[in-house]
Amino acid sequence: MATVQLEKINKYYSALHALKDVSLSVADGAFVVFVGPSGCGKSTLLRTIAGLESVSDGTIKIDGKDVTDLEPADRDLSMVFQSYALYPHMTVRANMEFGMKVNGLPAAERKTRIEEAARILQLSELLDRKPGQLSGGQRQRVAIGRSIVKNPKVFLFDEPLSNLDAKLRVQMRIELEALHKELDATMIYVTHDQVEAMTMADQIVVLNAGRIEQVGSPMELYHTPASEFVAGFIGSPAMNIFPIGQGLGDAGDAPADAVKVGIRPEHIQLGDTGIPGTIRVKEKLGSESYLYVMTQNDTQIVVKTDGEDMLNAGDHVHMTFRENRLHHFDAHGRTLR
Repeated sequence: MATVQLEKINKYYSALHALKDVSLSVADGAFVVFVGPSGCGKSTLLRTIAGLESVSDGTIKIDGKDVTDLEPADRDLSMVFQSYALYPHMTVRANMEFGMKVNGLPAAERKTRIEEAARILQLSELLDRKPGQLSGGQRQRVAIGRSIVKNPKVFLFDEPLSNLDAKLRVQMRIELEALHKELDATMIYVTHDQVEAMTMADQIVVLNAGRIEQVGSPMELYHTPASEFVAGFIGSPAMNIFPIGQGLGDAGDAPADAVKVGIRPEHIQLGDTGIPGTIRVKEKLGSESYLYVMTQNDTQIVVKTDGEDMLNAGDHVHMTFRENRLHHFDAHGRTLR
């Protein structure tokens, strides 16, 4: 496997500055996830690493080698796309073998690699089927298997689970995590789904408007977001964020230059005293519930409760915020410590 080093990557599409001075180090064997809203530059950044997009300036190094100007085929990478892109007339075995055959790999080596990839991905019984005879999850595993047999230095994934239903996405997340551990591979994964990012990544890279907002472990980003943007993007439901001075008694020991305060739904407690409000909606998820509470000054606050509480829409509640869990932000949206 290999390290990936990005140094001041910029990408322009005419007047559009899509990537802005992006610098990043990906450790050998890491599972790194690029996450952010649509248009933030995450897929563009992945495609520059793959060589599918040229960079306007900056340097890309893989395993210490400058690959900035190399063609995709010369970078020793493998990429899995959102679409499976399988040959429908070929068997699973033939789909996985095709690239190796084109590159002149001996038949015995091709057979060994296919059998090993099939074992890892639980495809051994499906090698003689065609894509039309497979489920969506099985077809995505074949696409991943096609990458594994190349023995690349780095695996790249561009929203590979987007075409799957919710249950299959969860199952494929588990399989990809297991695959990472089995191969001890360097993997870079793009998603717009922050739940995928939180559950899969060793390291998350949050992008916003072509810039890196923050890099860190899932829990670092969750508990110590560097900005209001990261605080609002990481976590589901999102952090409650509102201006200081709304009459919510919410500032705590706020720094002098704080203009906003944030608190996560699980850090709000219900009791007999505190900020009054009325439950508008209750989302019941089994083991937990989310209450959407409207305060007297028309501010909506989301509160996480135990799934067995007896509260319902229309009930009146009182909320208190755990002061050691408040997040304060300045006028530029940066977190104040």
